[in-house]
Amino acid sequence: MEAGSDGAAALPKDEQIWSLRLYIAGQSPRSLNALANLTELCQQHLGGRHDIETIDLVRDPSRARDDDILAIPTLIRSLPLPERKIIGDLSDTKRTLAALRLQPTGTE
Repeated sequence: MEAGSDGAAALPKDEQIWSLRLYIAGQSPRSLNALANLTELCQQHLGGRHDIETIDLVRDPSRARDDDILAIPTLIRSLPLPERKIIGDLSDTKRTLAALRLQPTGTE
């Protein structure tokens, strides 16, 4: 398939929609912090090019099996590929950006 013949695959990197899934545990402080940190990070660095799905494992614990979730909060970036997992409340912005590959890991 030629580059540019498929709409989604042909989008430049800075126009791709990011698909993010955040696993949380109810209204715990770490879960609320993770959601707030992710929302702010997306607003600042993705400019509306993101879709966040929040999965509350208190309400639906079986969902943890689907993505092998062992700790919470956990963020999974399913798009763009490759898939990435980040565990924690996402409060270390530089580390989170590097893990998501939103900036080079060596950038200070």
